[in-house]
Amino acid sequence: MSTMNISLSEPMRAFIEAQVKQKGYSTASEYIHHLIRQEQEKVESNRLETLLLEGLDSGDQIEITEEWWENKREKLMQRLRQVV
Repeated sequence: MSTMNISLSEPMRAFIEAQVKQKGYSTASEYIHHLIRQEQEKVESNRLETLLLEGLDSGDQIEITEEWWENKREKLMQRLRQVV
């Protein structure tokens, strides 16, 4: 694991130390790691939402029925069997 030094104002440092104590983190690093993971999840969630919306806006619209899902499942299972 690599190290990164950051500069914080005294109020920010006090806030982080208070959060560490209040939320039960063992170190400030553990708290910062948690914040970074949350932000990474948020970025990925936004990316997924963007891709899903792009997909919905692309191509011709089709009606999704139970029959459509069944056909889709069968095609995916056939592709899976070919890979395995």
